[in-house]
Amino acid sequence: MEPSKQIQYTSNEVKDTGDSSSVPNGHFDGLVKRPAGGTVRTQTPQPPGAECSSHRPANAGMESWREERTRSVEDNEMSLPSLAAAYTTILRGLGEDPQRQGLLKTPWRAATAMQFFTKGYQEKIIDVLNDAIFDEDHDEMVIVKDIDMFSMCEHHLVPIFGRVHIGYLPNKRVLGLSKLARIVEIYSRRLQVQERLTKQIAVAITEALQPTGVGVVIEATHMCMVMRGVQKMNSKTVTSTMLGVFREDPKTRDEFLTLIRS
Repeated sequence: MEPSKQIQYTSNEVKDTGDSSSVPNGHFDGLVKRPAGGTVRTQTPQPPGAECSSHRPANAGMESWREERTRSVEDNEMSLPSLAAAYTTILRGLGEDPQRQGLLKTPWRAATAMQFFTKGYQEKIIDVLNDAIFDEDHDEMVIVKDIDMFSMCEHHLVPIFGRVHIGYLPNKRVLGLSKLARIVEIYSRRLQVQERLTKQIAVAITEALQPTGVGVVIEATHMCMVMRGVQKMNSKTVTSTMLGVFREDPKTRDEFLTLIRS
């Protein structure tokens, strides 16, 4: 199987991440109750322009990256007391005394930390990219590798951390290099799975720049595999998303993969 379709685990398991049928930068299906009992899956409503690109007219362009923001600073201030109360409940459920000296301020600290860990929900890609896209007659590969990444596993609410490698082939427009790291920060500072994170980064760059191709590789450690469950201390997960010429041309893809490993 070609590298562009692999998710490589330490056990050499392989899974394809190139499925374009999912909503790459939006929210996924949620559960709602039927009136007579039971549950049915329904699509969470999307803001205008944020639907999957495969469901939009071709001439509408890819603009979903402009519309994202699901939490504001004001939301943080309003939700902080309820988050702290929830952490107090958790402490009691664990058999602890929230009133003992060492835990008196823990619920507020934990609530504030969780808001920081998920601050990507209150940021929009357009806020960091709008003044950093430049017309430039450059058509050679641009790579920024070893970008530190910290995220939270949406299944267990424990950390994911690792490195992100990004490459793209410009099409008369380039992006300020630090903005690639900012894109990683926005999408990683959310509740995530690594497969979706990889694709969201690649799609955001594609929608913003319209390059000839984009490649994203993430190597990460999942604490849900290290400190619980199978407890495999040295396991790493590698995911990749290849779009455009990075998917279609093996030579371009191989050049990218060789350069990020050098």
